Amino acid sequence: RGYRTNPLRIFRRRRPIEVSRPTPSMSSMRVFTTGAAASARQPTLFALQLAAAVAVLRWPLAAASDIAVASPSAVVTIPLDKQYVPVVRNGVTVAHKTAYFGQVLLGAPQPQTFSVVFDTGSGHLFLPAAECSSATCAQHRRYNRSASVSAEDINNDGEPVRGDEDRDEVSVVYGTGEILGTFVREQVCLSGSTSDGGCTKVRVVLASEMSDEPFGSFRFDGVVGLGLESLALDPEFSFLGQLGRSGSLAQERFGYFLSQSDSVPSEISFGGHDARRVSSDLQWEPVHRPELGYWQVKIRSISVGGQPLEVCADGSCTAIADTGTSLLGVPKEAMRKMHVQLARKVPGDPERLDCRHFEGPQIVVELSSGLQLSLGPEDYSRPTAMRVTQNSTGRTQVVCRASLMPVDPDTALGAKAWILGEPVLRKYYTAYDWGARQIGFAPARQPAEDGTSAHIEDTTFFAAHEPMVVVDVAAATQRPRSESTPTNEAPTPAQVLI
Repeated sequence: RGYRTNPLRIFRRRRPIEVSRPTPSMSSMRVFTTGAAASARQPTLFALQLAAAVAVLRWPLAAASDIAVASPSAVVTIPLDKQYVPVVRNGVTVAHKTAYFGQVLLGAPQPQTFSVVFDTGSGHLFLPAAECSSATCAQHRRYNRSASVSAEDINNDGEPVRGDEDRDEVSVVYGTGEILGTFVREQVCLSGSTSDGGCTKVRVVLASEMSDEPFGSFRFDGVVGLGLESLALDPEFSFLGQLGRSGSLAQERFGYFLSQSDSVPSEISFGGHDARRVSSDLQWEPVHRPELGYWQVKIRSISVGGQPLEVCADGSCTAIADTGTSLLGVPKEAMRKMHVQLARKVPGDPERLDCRHFEGPQIVVELSSGLQLSLGPEDYSRPTAMRVTQNSTGRTQVVCRASLMPVDPDTALGAKAWILGEPVLRKYYTAYDWGARQIGFAPARQPAEDGTSAHIEDTTFFAAHEPMVVVDVAAATQRPRSESTPTNEAPTPAQVLI
């Protein structure tokens, strides 16, 4: 997806009201009311701010009456399915988009099961509604409001819908998709039994319209936003915030593990982290500017091949851990230099090469505490080499290059925000403590370490297409890695992708 933020804008039909504080969101949200209801409930800016403050104060009391609080449970681990969707150009599959998704349950007495992407870069939970009859919605499981006795139809302000009055609608615009829907307050659980913990009441967006891209391509039904509470339109939309207030988990923490092997599922664990998936103790970094809602950390420096990047020399770079981005996101101003530094000339036929097996410079991200995260060519390289034209001579050469995603400058995040997407999250287990507002990092213990072969596809999910870069590459030819160097399993010809 394209990574961007927007100030929160709340609309009443034909009369926009903009909240003064910037609320960055992976998605932009617009709320509508119609007819007499719009004029009867037309708020002022002060009223909107006051309502948000009151909601924060009153929710702990409401939570106790809305759902029985179970005793704090052990860690609840949800396996994540992985789906590949081919990207076809001129009749040829050139890459694969991927998605990782697990299950949540909504409603009572018979919970309805849905597959969702757990996304640390957004702040709301949405699912398709039974009333959505489009071809895109028909591909997914849809939430049946009439089958749940625990649901309550509400408007944007959390007040119950009265009789036949017109309901508020919300338009949510993601990086590569859009939905339109209404609101309901509903019980959401991470497991099949409320006694297991991980249940809470949360405001849910029910989509009556969904764009074909990307929702028509993937099997997952919806998205659970796992950003910090300030990323949500209101505290009651925040799944993490509501879980914390419910007291149903032992710890206000979740852990995220991406498997390198398709034979072993990736996982997300709530209530703590899975000690089986880390090879050392977690090292914790404080969230930088938590009021923005992102899982963002401060960067001390970044180096490529031992050379510090000038763009981060003044200490103004930050990084966001985002489970919904599958590439390493690089500030736009640093993209070209990064491509030049990571490109290397290789011998042979580009259709038969796997660039992940050729030596290349290390990317080292040093965080504010001194913790260093490193990525090698096996992490950031596109598997297949490409032919490029050398600017100085006009000759063609075979080059390995990196898969990078440009990050546009943003008013809230600034011009030097990096995105720690799938390459980092696959190499490092990450734990997210929303109570203490900190992120833990540890090298992931992959199934390959237990004797199972690992394989990584070249994939993108919600990612912007990167431009082709024509560069002058160092004359030295890179050699394949030696037999003693750990590598991923060599792909078959059908798996080699551009």
